[in-house]
Amino acid sequence: MTRESLVHSRTLAPGESGLLLDLPRERAGWEWMSFFARRLAPGDTWQAGSPSEESAIVLLGGRCTVDYGEGPRTIGQRRHVFDGLPYALYLPAGGRARFEAEIECEFAECRVPSQARLAPKLVTPDDVAVSLRGGGNASRQIVDVMPPSFPGDRIIAVEVYTPAGNWSSYPPHKHEVHNPPQEVDLDEIYYYRINHSDGFAYQRLYSSDGSRDVVLTARDGDVILVRDGYHPVVAGHGYDVYYLNFLAGSARSLANSVDPRHAWVMSTWNGYSPGLPIVPMAQAHKT
Repeated sequence: MTRESLVHSRTLAPGESGLLLDLPRERAGWEWMSFFARRLAPGDTWQAGSPSEESAIVLLGGRCTVDYGEGPRTIGQRRHVFDGLPYALYLPAGGRARFEAEIECEFAECRVPSQARLAPKLVTPDDVAVSLRGGGNASRQIVDVMPPSFPGDRIIAVEVYTPAGNWSSYPPHKHEVHNPPQEVDLDEIYYYRINHSDGFAYQRLYSSDGSRDVVLTARDGDVILVRDGYHPVVAGHGYDVYYLNFLAGSARSLANSVDPRHAWVMSTWNGYSPGLPIVPMAQAHKT
């Protein structure tokens, strides 16, 4: 289970461009998503897009120009994920984009098979919706980058910030059965960045029938693949944790079912953790 669900990032030399993570869906062993993380050194370029897949590209940090058919545009205002809100680009199947780094840039990209002929769309920090969710030490900050209402085919993209010591994706929930509107069947990627090189988070993956129960240690740059079952997270004490969720599956929805054994904890919540917000909410529309 650990080998199948936890993937470590490559280490690149300072100033080197290249793939940090290369995870096509055939290697991941699931139906929907391929995931890639890459770095571009200043002056280097990258051509993105696929004839048969839609793409969601999140600029994790840095500044670059992008041309997706409307002429070059400079994007990027955060140095890293803990420094502000994101720029992101949606490319439909058949769409193309060219990125050129002005300073060192890092990108996360998700690709999903699609036949929909939609329009490319740039998401700016002013476009995302920012909210606080949960309560007490199970509270976190949510940045909806490409929510279910976004004009895409299947990809959903969400950034989550969890203060040190807090729980996240809690109470545990699952999205493994296509039973709308109560629940839909989704595969999910957790791409972790942590605000200290020695930091970590734990993620528990356990099946609804009790046949599987493992805890994985996620470090900076790691990916955890969630195919089914419940999947709560806890940030290590002293370490703020970011994860980028990409989701895709049987419907463009985030409908899920909470583990009924732990649903009661929501009745104890009274206010949010003092560690929130981690990135300023004034930069975007609040929900």
